[in-house]
Amino acid sequence: MAALRLKAISHPLIRPLDLDIDAGELVFLSGPSGSGKSLLLRAIADLDPHQGEVWLGSEARSALAPPIWRRRVGLLPAEPFWWGDAVGEHLPHGVMDAATTQDRIGGWLGILGFERDVLDWEVARLSTGERQRLALIRLLAQGPEALLLDEATANLDPANRDQAERLIDDYRRTATAAVLWVSHDPVQRQRLGSRAYTILDGALVPEP
Repeated sequence: MAALRLKAISHPLIRPLDLDIDAGELVFLSGPSGSGKSLLLRAIADLDPHQGEVWLGSEARSALAPPIWRRRVGLLPAEPFWWGDAVGEHLPHGVMDAATTQDRIGGWLGILGFERDVLDWEVARLSTGERQRLALIRLLAQGPEALLLDEATANLDPANRDQAERLIDDYRRTATAAVLWVSHDPVQRQRLGSRAYTILDGALVPEP
């Protein structure tokens, strides 16, 4: 895997900022509501207009087709979008998906408290927390080299939050993925023991 490097990234709510996240490193981001945290993640994922450049290792985002970049630098939004009726429609299928990938998905489902039959469930029956957990699995199933997480555990009870944190941490370590995680929970940021920043007045300020 590779480091994630931001250079002079900006949009109307954020002044140009630089940030380097090493491969396998977790960096937290917080800030007041409306400060631009989610917009920053969307800018990194090349989903919104902005200025600046992002590198994954030695590869510039501008040199890659957007679908390829978004598969390699995966964004988990606070409110994930679901386009199909059934859960399983949102996960990899077909010849290109090796048995090991399916085994991995099955293991992730178990970690987050699901049986395999959840893949046959209709999305409409899912609770907010179930959607959040399954969206995490959907993201990881793409094998991203870096993760952009927007309040990945905000709608989870403590037990499910702990399991999601464990899954994210396991993936980060195993895949040596760079992770930028927006979280409003100071206890979570302290518990996972990572470098952290706050967005204040459009600037990136290190947390003590």
